[in-house]
Amino acid sequence: MRIISGSSRGKKIFIPKDNKTRPLRDMVKESIFNLIKHSKNIKLKIENSNILDLFSGSGSFGLECISRGAKKVTFIENYPAILSILKKNINLLNAVTSTNVIEKNCFDILQSEKFLNSKFDIIFLDPPFKQKKINHLLQKIQEINILRENGIIILHRHKKDNEDLNDFLNIIDQRTYGISKIIIGH
Repeated sequence: MRIISGSSRGKKIFIPKDNKTRPLRDMVKESIFNLIKHSKNIKLKIENSNILDLFSGSGSFGLECISRGAKKVTFIENYPAILSILKKNINLLNAVTSTNVIEKNCFDILQSEKFLNSKFDIIFLDPPFKQKKINHLLQKIQEINILRENGIIILHRHKKDNEDLNDFLNIIDQRTYGISKIIIGH
């Protein structure tokens, strides 16, 4: 796995060796960034943006954002086996000053008062495919109002996932790549 573009272009990042995590494939990641850059429905740029990366894993999405000029990425991850890899990747790319790692469960952290004063341009959710409480997360994001006005939520799911997200997400684009489905909304 590597950083595709920007200041860290071509640098390889570490990925977990176990099968409990599912790193975002380079092809899917590149497609997401192409959609952000070229879609008429998305009115933001990665440069100088504030990113929230939920279920961060190895950090490939957030670190790609940093490489492409994002101002700050907040990673939320609680799986101990992957946290050391995430931190190693942050150090590898000299991204310590532009990142924040919160070692907590995503469901718990969104209950926190800490985010009430934070606004994010992009919120990326890459939960385990078996996770079925996605609407709960989307509802919490909406309730605590942490998405900026022109911000977007990007959700990575299994292509066969058929959970109805319309109550908490205004879907503006949806694409399928192999077994992955990318849903973009606000």
